[in-house]
Amino acid sequence: MAKTSHETSVVDDAVALGEVAMGNLEDAGLGPLRWLGAAWFETATKMNNEVLRFVADRIKEDVKTQHALLHCKNAKDLQDAQLAFLKTAHDQYTIETGKIVNLGMEMIPSGKKGTKTIPI
Repeated sequence: MAKTSHETSVVDDAVALGEVAMGNLEDAGLGPLRWLGAAWFETATKMNNEVLRFVADRIKEDVKTQHALLHCKNAKDLQDAQLAFLKTAHDQYTIETGKIVNLGMEMIPSGKKGTKTIPI
């Protein structure tokens, strides 16, 4: 007969897994990371979501461009499709870079009252 256990594995508990990961980082020489706070992790989550959204949008643009390329009837159509792809990519990457930089700036502790600074 198989044994049953009512204990929760660390891997099954996201909070415990997070605590273990933080402990490993501290043990690796990064020191206590509690100064980061919940706001830092919320912003990191926003950044991850933004990057995933951007990648999904770029994949849509790739598919759209493939469709346009397959329907080109002459060299001018091909050139127009390629130019449109490059312009859209340039615009999207420029905007995305600004978003990521702004989110990154939110992750840097400021000298405002009530916020903690990075220990040196």
